[in-house]
Amino acid sequence: MKQPKKTADQRGGAACVIGWPIKHSRSPLIHNYWIKQHGIAGEYRREEVAPDRLADFLARMGAAGYVGCNVTLPHKEAVLALTEPDSRARTVGAANTLWLDGSHLRATNTDVEGFLGGLDAAVPGWDKGMEKAVVLGSGGAAAAVTFGLVERGVENIRIVNRTYERAEALAKRLGTRVKPARWEEMTGLCNGTQLLINTTTLGMEGQPPLSINLRSLPDSAVVADIVYVPLETQLLAAAKARGLRTADGLAMLLHQAVRGFSLWYGVVPEVTPELRAIVEADLMAAAKPTGAPADTKPGETKPSIKSPRAKRTKVKPAE
Repeated sequence: MKQPKKTADQRGGAACVIGWPIKHSRSPLIHNYWIKQHGIAGEYRREEVAPDRLADFLARMGAAGYVGCNVTLPHKEAVLALTEPDSRARTVGAANTLWLDGSHLRATNTDVEGFLGGLDAAVPGWDKGMEKAVVLGSGGAAAAVTFGLVERGVENIRIVNRTYERAEALAKRLGTRVKPARWEEMTGLCNGTQLLINTTTLGMEGQPPLSINLRSLPDSAVVADIVYVPLETQLLAAAKARGLRTADGLAMLLHQAVRGFSLWYGVVPEVTPELRAIVEADLMAAAKPTGAPADTKPGETKPSIKSPRAKRTKVKPAE
């Protein structure tokens, strides 16, 4: 792995991802790869933080040596009241990235550029002439994705949710180009839709499948799914069978990590094919049945670094 030159703004320190539970997170693979690549004196860890410990953990984060953290479920909304969120996080209604700025604990949402960056990488030029998009779901991920679509100038965005009132509330928050729709309207909505995005947990490992008839989508349509376990969901498999262009959830996961790393360490990292291969290998290894032979060690590529998963240390929660 080629070592980039250090910059004057480059900083060190520890960062982490907090959630409840958190063992499943691939964020340490991503950030520790960049830390080693840039020769930074730092470490990225997992911190399992129960909801009733969240406020105390954030208050002690600096004293524990952390320069910032990522936030995942179920804390993305709760941290807004415990930090100083920027306008993007307030509009989306959730934050996934925190950083210490002197005595201020600031918050933002990088899922927006994570979605856009991942889609740009997977389907270059997807937004040219893009007029109609359909977003499945109404949670924090749906808000971030829809916010990104509004930023890119998509004129007609429909939010589809089984609970119509939630879709309606989100649409009102994100502007006049966003309209709510009922799940039963899906078949009709697909007519002329140029971009279909799943932000729900349907299709995720251990969750019910997402079954949608894609026949009415135009041949030029793009289908994206933010789920990355499994990498190829039933929705993406159906889209590929139709010859449609697709973007998986791993692309979003990788690209959402970029700005947080730059806020903590003063250097903008790159999402490389090698990094994607490391995370893909880890996902594939984790998906193998217990006791099955592994062709690839988690995080192993040639040439590569040893992944944090392959060399894991037990980290005590900050006190």
